Amino acid sequence: MEFRRLGRSGLNVSEISYGNWLTHGSQVEEDQAHACIKAALDAGITTFDTADVYANTAAESVLGRGLKGQRRESLEIFTKVFWPTGPKGPNDKGLSRKHIMESANASLQRLGTDYVDLYQAHRFDRTVPLEETMLAFADLVRQGKVLYVGVSEWTAEQISRGAALARELKIPFVSNQPQYNMLWRVIEDQVIPTSEREGLSQIVWSPIAQGVLTGKYKPGQDYPAGSRATDEKGGANMVARFLDDNILKRVAELEPLAKQADLSLAQLAIAWVLQNPNVASAIIGASRPEQVHENVKAAGKKLDADLLKAIDDVLGDVVERDASLTKSP
Repeated sequence: MEFRRLGRSGLNVSEISYGNWLTHGSQVEEDQAHACIKAALDAGITTFDTADVYANTAAESVLGRGLKGQRRESLEIFTKVFWPTGPKGPNDKGLSRKHIMESANASLQRLGTDYVDLYQAHRFDRTVPLEETMLAFADLVRQGKVLYVGVSEWTAEQISRGAALARELKIPFVSNQPQYNMLWRVIEDQVIPTSEREGLSQIVWSPIAQGVLTGKYKPGQDYPAGSRATDEKGGANMVARFLDDNILKRVAELEPLAKQADLSLAQLAIAWVLQNPNVASAIIGASRPEQVHENVKAAGKKLDADLLKAIDDVLGDVVERDASLTKSP
């Protein structure tokens, strides 16, 4: 495993991090989830990403139990706040001071830790003054419950506003967590340049496009049994945008390029996002330990310029680059 600095901070994170969206507390039994966490630790992953909304808080609890007994100082634990949780009352969502403070304390309890390394605003909240949100984060930093602050799926303009307040409040605002992969590059035009200027890194989710970049979905064929595309409760709506036959045909044409690099398609996809210097870590999920062992082989891989150009030539106009698609609800 190799490590990168997170934003303009002193925090090192593993190039590949382990996330439990859609798996822990829902699709995967707890014993299997713990086996995946152990596989991640054995592979040298030290960075673990979750959120209070995953499985309506259950994912945090599963991760906390799975990491129990590990040396806390050797881990980077990330979680998030924004989406509705619990009984979903009027203050059980968003980025109000009330919701942030209560959610942070609840997350710490579920994770079994006194602090999280990174606390992230899971989306931008247009209904709450940004000053209120950032002050709540600052207070959590001052209390020692949060070491660094980040966001997820914020636009370039929102990141700039947050960074300005973070400087005023003197808190470490270090990261953005967007969707980013070979097929979905909407952050490249605006979010990445702004993040570089403001001292933020990207911690990217869906580097394999919800499984499409593994090559398991074939044009004109039924979706594999048990795959995400067949699971209405487990992300079928998310993967649907990538299941166009033209996209699947182009993905299949990447196979020879992956073999040329001595990588699987999934490994090539993860290595591809890590070629971007503004990406600090790529989040992988897993329902089986062997998936972790395979995907971590992408760490440290360097793709040469000719291979990167060949990938672009194959994918052509199926790549989504529209910056306006980076937006919060």
